[in-house]
This record gives sequence, structure tokens and C-alpha cells, in this order.
Amino acid sequence: MRITKLLLIMGAIAGMAAAQDSMTDAGAGWAPEFKMAGRQMITLAEAIPAEKYGWRPGPGVRSVSEVLMHAASGNYFFLRSMGVKAGEDLPKNPEKSVTAKADVVRWLKASFEAVQENYPKIDQQKVVKFLGHDATCEGVLLRALAHANEHLGQMIAYARVNGIVPPWSK
Repeated sequence: MRITKLLLIMGAIAGMAAAQDSMTDAGAGWAPEFKMAGRQMITLAEAIPAEKYGWRPGPGVRSVSEVLMHAASGNYFFLRSMGVKAGEDLPKNPEKSVTAKADVVRWLKASFEAVQENYPKIDQQKVVKFLGHDATCEGVLLRALAHANEHLGQMIAYARVNGIVPPWSK
């Protein structure tokens, strides 16, 4: 009986630690925040069943796979905007051409890893052309973080409408 109680207590503590894990990077700076957004988006992408990847909230609105591929291709776009070679092998029109769950998750993971890998090498004060105007790489990185969180929020809404609870909030 004592061993059972001890195991239950240990399990509860481990569960609380796992639930808190998704917030360990909150407020710790750009790189940890971006890592957290990527981790949550990937975890959610993995939790959504493959048959829901074609779901969209209405006509003309991006589907689950399209949102996730938009986020992935966006990560590569931000890197290329700063002069980093990344995502050259991304298929043409990835939002429409990459729809299978395994492929979408693979591209999503690779795109977040590419940003995290290149972040320390980027001269944040370097001025680049971004969306038709001059911007610093620091500004582009900030847009990349905002973009990731924008679409993470969108995916949370998509998931919840479909009865899927984000794994980190269980």
C-alpha cells in the first residue's frame, strides 16, 4: 500500500513537471520564446489526427495542413530575408503541395530547427531588405517570433473547435 501511494505521488509530481515544462522558456528571451512556440506548435501538429489535416473553418480559409506549412515556409522566408540559405528544397507552393501529416510535421520541425540553429550566427544589427523596406535582422527575428505565435494561436483554436486539447494544457 505504501509503495502504491509513493508511486501515485511521484506520478503526480512528474505530471506537474511535464505540464510546467512548456512554460520554462517563457520570458527568457527571444531564442527560448521561439523554441517554446515551435515546441508547442509541433506538439499540437502531432496531436491533431491526420484525417483533420484537411479541415478548415470555412471556405477560403487555410486548412490545418496549410496553416502549419505556412508557418514552416514562413520560418524559411525569414531566414532567407536575413541572407541565410535555408529551405531551398521546400516544394513549390508548399501550403497546397504538402498535405500529408508526416510530411507537414517533418517540414515544421525542420523549419524551427533551422531558425534555432542559425539564430546565434545572425548579425542582428545588419540592415536587410524586408517586405520592400529596410529592416534590421533583429526586427525580422521579432516578426518571425510574432508570426510563430500568431499561427500557434490559430492552431490552438482549430484544435479546440475539433475537440482536441493542446497537450501542454491537459
